[in-house]
Amino acid sequence: MIEQLDLFNTTGAGSGRMPAFKVLFAPVLNGFYYETSSRKFVSFVLGRRHYEIPASRCRLTKEWQQKIMRERSI
Repeated sequence: MIEQLDLFNTTGAGSGRMPAFKVLFAPVLNGFYYETSSRKFVSFVLGRRHYEIPASRCRLTKEWQQKIMRERSI
């Protein structure tokens, strides 16, 4: 028996899973973020961790640190 898949089904009805195109185009993290659980500034490149800076040792300006903490905390 042959089963035909509906690749353009946006509701996900029947399979109970997210359609394939939504998984492929999920937003990836780029840039600096503040990770509240570890209290570190984390750099992401194409969704992967690049490096980390502990908030206590960050030498960047206080204004920049506060802006990242306010706008880009994860």
